[in-house]
Parts: sequence; C-alpha cells; structure tokens
Amino acid sequence: MEEIATVAKPVNPKKQRNNKRLTWAIIKDQRQLIYMSVPLLAYIIVFAYLPVWGWTMAFQDYKPARSFSQQDWVGFKHFQFLFTDDNFLRVLRNTLAMSVINLILGFTTAIVLALLLNEIKKMFWKRTVQTISYLPHFLSWIIVTGIVATSLASDGIINDLLMKLHLIDQPIMWLSEGKYFWGVVGASHVWKEVGWNTIIYLAAMASIDPALYEAADIDGANRYQKMWNVTLPGIKATIVILLIMSIGHILEAGFEVQYLLGNGLVVDWSETIDIFVLKYGIAQGNYSLATAGGIFKSVVSITMLLFANWTAKRLGEERLL
Repeated sequence: MEEIATVAKPVNPKKQRNNKRLTWAIIKDQRQLIYMSVPLLAYIIVFAYLPVWGWTMAFQDYKPARSFSQQDWVGFKHFQFLFTDDNFLRVLRNTLAMSVINLILGFTTAIVLALLLNEIKKMFWKRTVQTISYLPHFLSWIIVTGIVATSLASDGIINDLLMKLHLIDQPIMWLSEGKYFWGVVGASHVWKEVGWNTIIYLAAMASIDPALYEAADIDGANRYQKMWNVTLPGIKATIVILLIMSIGHILEAGFEVQYLLGNGLVVDWSETIDIFVLKYGIAQGNYSLATAGGIFKSVVSITMLLFANWTAKRLGEERLL
C-alpha cells in the first residue's frame, strides 16, 4: 500500500502581517472599551487573585507576629486534621445536606413560580404577585431570621394555624429539634429568594417565539401542555446554565441563617463549614486551620463546576466553558 505523505502548506508572511494589522486595528477601534475594563480588571486582580497568596498559611503553623520567612512549615498537617476530625465531618454532612435541599427547593419553586406568573394575562395581577414575591429578597437575614423565629415559636402563627386545622395536638418546638432544622433553613431560603430567582426565567420565557404557542393552540394543546412542550424546552438552556453555576456552589449552604437560627439544642444539625472555620479557626487564632477549610471549599467548588460543565457537554446541553 502506498503511503500518502501530507505536505504542510507554507505560511504566507503577507497574510500573517495582514492578520496582525487587522488585530491591532480592532484593538484601536475598541480602545474605549478596553480602558473601561481596566478598573474591573484591577479589582479582580486585587481582590480575587492577590489574596490567593494567603493560601500559604494552610501549610504553616501561622503566627501573626512572625514574618513569612519565620513561619514553621507543616505540609498537609491541617488538612489531615480536617479529614480525621469528627466535628469537621459532621459539619461537612450538614453543609452538603442543606446545600442540596436549598438547590432542589430553590430550582423547583423558582421554575414553577415563573411558569405560573407567565400564565397570568392581567398585567396588574402579574406585577402585584411579582412585587410581593420579590420583597423578601431585599430584607437582611437578621430580619428574616427574626420573622422565622417568631413565626415558629411555640405560640407563633405556624403552630396556631396547624392546631386550628387539627393537624397537630400541641405546639412543635421547631427550632429545638435537630430533625426540623434543615427543613426550616430550606423553607427560609425559598421564602426569601424564590421571587428574585424567577426574574431570569421570566426573561428567558419572554424570548420564546410566540409562533410556537400559536402552533400549539392550533394543535389543540391546553395550558399545561404548552407549559410542558413549549415553555420548558424554551428555557432549558437557561436552566442548565444556572444548574451548573449552582452546583459549583454546592458547599455554600450559607452562614447567617444557620448562625442566627442555630442554638445549643440543634448544634449537631446547624453548624456548617463557615461556622466551623469561624469557631475553631478564626475565633481561636488558628488561621492555618481556617485557611485549610477555605481551600477545601474552593477546590471542591471548582471540581464540581468543571464536572457539571463536562457532564452537560457530554449530554449535548448548554455549558459555561
């Protein structure tokens, strides 16, 4: 069998020069945009990349009074402590559990609410419902947890309502039993953020071609069939992108709500990695341990983000990278 040799085409120097001239011409035409991006680029470098130098503390027995050259290097000592400490494994369980609950509840409720709002034809009622559902987003967690604690008290509105409906015989101590804590956190996140999370889905629904709905009407589809066969496929790319971004924050279960609603009775269920870092790292001056916990969260987040993006690519869906 004769071998066919592949002959590389010679590079045209004139073409290369023309490409370089074209590139510099584009840069010159868009120099205003480049100048505008300089402050943002500087902000990212100063606050996102320069602090990475502090990760070196995780591999030291860091003492604030010593210079960098005087620190004692201990390798992976603090990481080994994290993965063998029962308290850290417990808070890791709590963080993952509450993150998954927030992810599932947040996604499903936001999509369902967006679908329902999209079906409201009267603009007055649509805007009224949107405004009411958005308002809790602008409240701080201090206020939200105060409302939640008051509502879930033994004489709060939740227990009163359940007792009047004869669903329970006596008040439930919602914030004193660990088995309820994850559900309380999930419900609090939904109440606070569901309206805000619907904005991007409503924007995606607004871009769907109306001709698709007209074709569905001609085929005799009802409202629910149009939701399932037209609206949801139309926002599928948006759902996938947001899901990938949310999976990248799988260890971001929160700090404020758990710290403010937690107490000694539910400490085994309420502590997250952030609270662990504050309690056993920063509060006790063990900055190396706190840094190791932060590095662990960052590495897991990046890994999960890349894995979710790779999975979306394999399935033929939209992806970030």
